[in-house]
Amino acid sequence: MNMKVMLGITVLALAIIAGYPVGSTDLRSRLLEDDINDLAAQLDTRTGLGTSKSDDDYRNAVVRKAMEHGIDLQPNQVTVERSVSEHESILYLAADYSVPVSMLGFSFNLHFNPSSRKSLLF
Repeated sequence: MNMKVMLGITVLALAIIAGYPVGSTDLRSRLLEDDINDLAAQLDTRTGLGTSKSDDDYRNAVVRKAMEHGIDLQPNQVTVERSVSEHESILYLAADYSVPVSMLGFSFNLHFNPSSRKSLLF
């Protein structure tokens, strides 16, 4: 086999091995952000037709969703903010955490802050 081809395959393999830990960690954070947006935009909350959830209920729901994605998150790392005016109500959810990543003999922390868009509640 040609030496250039072998070198190319080796470089490609190293790039994949190095990128996987970062990519998979980022993907888990993006999935958590999707879940946070879903929680903030739930129909029963937006319309006022369900039982009203407490801030702790939302914190615990975010922690459960994080656990489903393999993210170690504590309730004190979750922010729940509500803003209510005469015509609208806004629910904002966010998480703030770091994940240690090891690749090719190096270790570092990746910081994530997934959050909901400011969701209008009616």
